[in-house]
Amino acid sequence: MAFCYAGEMNATKWDVVVIGGGPAGMMAAGHLGNAGLKVVLLEKNPSFGRKLLITGGGRCNVTNAEFGTKKLLAKYGTAGKYLASPFAAWDSQATIDFFEQRGVPIKVETEKRAFPLSNRAQSVHDMLTLYMKAGGVSIKTNAQVKRLEKVDSRISAVILKDGTKIEGRNFVLATGGKSRPETGSTGDGFIWASKLGHKVSMSNAALVPISVHDTWVKRLAGVSLKDVKVTVIQDGEKQESMVGKILFTHEGLSGPAILNLSRSIGELSEYGAVQLEIDLLPELGYEKVNEGLQELFKTEHLKKLKNALRGFVPSALVESLLDISKIDGETACNSVKRDDRITLSKLVKHVPVSVKGLLGLEKAVVTSGGISLDEIDTKTFVSRRFPNLYIIGDILDISRPSGGYSLQLCWTSAFVAAKQIINNAV
Repeated sequence: MAFCYAGEMNATKWDVVVIGGGPAGMMAAGHLGNAGLKVVLLEKNPSFGRKLLITGGGRCNVTNAEFGTKKLLAKYGTAGKYLASPFAAWDSQATIDFFEQRGVPIKVETEKRAFPLSNRAQSVHDMLTLYMKAGGVSIKTNAQVKRLEKVDSRISAVILKDGTKIEGRNFVLATGGKSRPETGSTGDGFIWASKLGHKVSMSNAALVPISVHDTWVKRLAGVSLKDVKVTVIQDGEKQESMVGKILFTHEGLSGPAILNLSRSIGELSEYGAVQLEIDLLPELGYEKVNEGLQELFKTEHLKKLKNALRGFVPSALVESLLDISKIDGETACNSVKRDDRITLSKLVKHVPVSVKGLLGLEKAVVTSGGISLDEIDTKTFVSRRFPNLYIIGDILDISRPSGGYSLQLCWTSAFVAAKQIINNAV
């Protein structure tokens, strides 16, 4: 059932119509409403903020506490050159301050990932809900948009699938990409933008877990490893590497290091088989690993190999490593052959994994592709085709890694677009 917090849904004309009740849309609507503008937020689902509630594994990685502007911009690849002005207006520190000043304390964890102290995405959702309510934002759920109507060079109205016409002076498109379609991100915004003449590049899964052929990987579902190095290999050639956390799942591998390599894995898979190599001890070279095993076997000479190894490599992987190497774990350390020790040394640095494929859009954290930045004035996030249409958040063609960068883009673009609309209204 549709509902509103304030205002009459049959108002003649809204100051701003925000399409999409995800992170970017909620933030933009809140800013606009609290500036005194008459705002309506349209959400196709029965409730808004569904994707926000599942981000960061339900904990909500609100931003990355990278306060160096150059380092932050570098995380957005080629899009970074477009984003200097927006991030100068609203950066990671501004995000943290915004939430903390409104009763959501933030903590920073490994790799500068910032989360609410509560460890609950619901805390962020509740705060943004109250922020919109305080600004008198009207919210219409179950509002499935059919198209955007234009008159000359301006957007004039949104037409819903039930025939309702909602007129406005300004429009904010915040429908997200195509990741996690069960939350409502089904690429509708791409279709509308394309019909309006905007260039839209193909949307593919960008940050997504992978499936693998190896049964030993699946048996470790739930196990996570920190600070391991993952290398992508095709035709015997190393393609890309990353150090970080990985998570074993029932279907394969996930975790920040895997998600951030997934785009490359997906692209390479179109040309042939892809393998991964996991370096369990990236801080040590091969010789140091070999020396470490020699010392271990001397110190623990009477222990069984399978027990001694638990103090050298992650204990959850010991059985799998022995299976892969075909070495008997019952062997006493003082009886391990030199060739077996060398085999283990190499395996610790190069654990092989055979990639089956990406798990698809339904598992993706974000998608690549979107509306071209060449058609957006990123100083204001206004369309270069329609001076009263603002395009923000994940719908834009901006690649970014996991770790809070996607939500930071949502907060930043929402603030910058809202500020421009507010300034124009004065």
